[in-house]
Amino acid sequence: MDIRPMDILVMKKKHPCGSCHMLVLRSGMDFKLRCEGCGHEFMVPRSKIEKNIKSVERHEEKEP
Repeated sequence: MDIRPMDILVMKKKHPCGSCHMLVLRSGMDFKLRCEGCGHEFMVPRSKIEKNIKSVERHEEKEP
């Protein structure tokens, strides 16, 4: 699965604050994510995150 920094992941399960949107800060064997609802940052193994992703929102930058 192609997930890059600054992508927003929509998760199947909600964070305890109620938000299901997570911003990817770092990707690799582990992901560093920030909850879009409360701002909490945490690290999670790739295998655990990939099976809980509902969709990926990618904001492409337009080139001039």
